[in-house]
Amino acid sequence: MEKQLNIKNDLIQIEIKAVPGSSKTEIAGIRDNRLCIRIAAAPEDGKANAVLCEFLAKTLGCPKRDVVLVKGEKSRLKTVTVPSSCEEKLKGII
Repeated sequence: MEKQLNIKNDLIQIEIKAVPGSSKTEIAGIRDNRLCIRIAAAPEDGKANAVLCEFLAKTLGCPKRDVVLVKGEKSRLKTVTVPSSCEEKLKGII
């Protein structure tokens, strides 16, 4: 869990391994020290990134605008930030 979460300045950085093109958007465990998330969207025109951010916001109970993709826009290895207020819900997931 240490590797997936990094708390800085009231934000939590989450290291994610995205798997686009899945049949369902869901958390698929930990892979390569990253939170693995299957995404039910194609990796084209930012669709998978949008679904990922929306899914995380809904799962963590925070506004969609608070989930920010900071690294990996065109990669399966991504880093997103969420408010530190989501820490307890994240710990329940990871």
